[in-house]
Amino acid sequence: MSTRVTPLLLSGIDRLPRHSRRCVFWEMDPDTVDEARGFADPEFEKEAWLSTVMLQWGSCAQIATVGEKVAACAFYAPPNMVPRAQLFPTSPVSADAILLTTMRIEPHAEGFEVGTDLIRAVVDDLVRRNVRALEAFGIRADAEADAVGDTPSATAANACSPHECMISADFLEDMGFDVVAPHHRFPRLRLELDRDHGWKEEVEAALDRLIEAASITVEDFAGRTTVGVQ
Repeated sequence: MSTRVTPLLLSGIDRLPRHSRRCVFWEMDPDTVDEARGFADPEFEKEAWLSTVMLQWGSCAQIATVGEKVAACAFYAPPNMVPRAQLFPTSPVSADAILLTTMRIEPHAEGFEVGTDLIRAVVDDLVRRNVRALEAFGIRADAEADAVGDTPSATAANACSPHECMISADFLEDMGFDVVAPHHRFPRLRLELDRDHGWKEEVEAALDRLIEAASITVEDFAGRTTVGVQ
């Protein structure tokens, strides 16, 4: 089944999956969310943010579909239009970069390579717009940090959290991003953009290394099995 990635249009906001349509983890200041909790409508706030960014800056999201179903989406915008971008220990985002905020893959699409397709679509869009770099705040697993609350506070619905609304630092590194501001929990990563799409070579090389490592593991396992049978 083929994957298709298209820019999100104002007329297509209702196509977003429920979590992505209601999540304002990045789009609202946490203090504002706390004050408005109970009477603010996160879906309205998300649509207002998307409308503002699209009208003032342009396309800020890509949607991947597998068959007829929305499989995943990715959001990106100038960091000055993303309230939470200033609140990380590795802030601020570089002045020449656009911020990739979140990428969410729906459960039914986890077997497809939609993550890579989304990154490619975001990069292609930004290259056409002469953007120099794409940055993101990645997240690394840290059970102890989660236990003591070493994360920016969750917003929107109960399902919103750094784990749900941020992108894995490991995945970003696999896609060719480099860590430019190290942190044990929230590193900031950067992908240089150019019209030659040099990033694709880095991504392909990273994927080749993953495949090679998997092949070695399989061969090693098969060898041990054969020895055991003899």
